[in-house]
Amino acid sequence: MELKPLNDRVLVKRLEMEEKTAGGIYIPDSAKEKPMKGEIVAAGPGKPNDAGDRVALTVKVGDSVLFAKYAGMEINIEGVEHLVMREEDILAIVD
Repeated sequence: MELKPLNDRVLVKRLEMEEKTAGGIYIPDSAKEKPMKGEIVAAGPGKPNDAGDRVALTVKVGDSVLFAKYAGMEINIEGVEHLVMREEDILAIVD
C-alpha cells in the first residue's frame, strides 16, 4: 500500500529504541516506551498560505526527527507501525 500525505502532513516510521541502557542494563519489552524518534518516509507538498501559494515543508524524506509522545495518528502499513502527523508536531530534525 502506498500512502501520499496531503498538505503539511508527513508519514513517519518510528525508529527502534536501544535494547539496553548506556550502563549495560537490558530493558524488558514490558518496560519499553514507544520511541519518539522516527524517519520521514513521505511528505506532502506543503500548506497553502493566504495568497494560495504552497509553503514548502522544512522536513524532507529521509530526515530523522523527534516528535511529541502523543503526536500524530498511528497506522499500520504492511505490518510496520507508522505515524501520520502535521509538520508542526515535529519538534526537531536530528543530524
